[in-house]
Amino acid sequence: MEQLATTRHYTVEEYFALEEASEERHLFYRGEVFAMSGGVGAHNLTVLNCVMSLRNSLRGRGCRVYAENIRLAVLQGELYTYPDVMVTCHADDSPDKVVMQHPVLIIEVLSPGTESHDRVWKFSRYTQLPSLQHYLLVSANSWLVEWYRREPSGVWSFTPLASQEDAVTIPELGIALPLTDIYVELDIQPQLDKPRTS
Repeated sequence: MEQLATTRHYTVEEYFALEEASEERHLFYRGEVFAMSGGVGAHNLTVLNCVMSLRNSLRGRGCRVYAENIRLAVLQGELYTYPDVMVTCHADDSPDKVVMQHPVLIIEVLSPGTESHDRVWKFSRYTQLPSLQHYLLVSANSWLVEWYRREPSGVWSFTPLASQEDAVTIPELGIALPLTDIYVELDIQPQLDKPRTS
């Protein structure tokens, strides 16, 4: 991400006006505004694969899947950003809203320029969302999904998934997201599976 201005601080209202007029997306954090770079082909296809699988599974369940260009209020008045994918079932997060607030699931597809930011900075802030139960970091270069889940105790558990048989189970939504859906049509093979022998 690239900072838009080094000295100017924006109000939330100025930031919203900037987003209305700009073709680029920007992250807002405590008055500072940062341009968010777009992903390459593999990144985009991975996002679309996640969206398609989730939409098909959630059809008719009253939940919505949003991707990339939908703004999330992580901390009201302090932090606004655009997750690669998020799922919300909350009535307040209706399609006519400009800003979503109650995601159950957030997915970030990793890229070299944003990986450490997604893994540490965003994660520490996303987990402050009371509604969030699952945070997925999806590699677009290797068959790997890092699954963070909020346990009933409130502690976040971590499960790496790297097999063709693996899936992210989301009991709050009553669905599973198979890794085979995430990596369909991508030239990526699982490393943990044994090669088949005739």
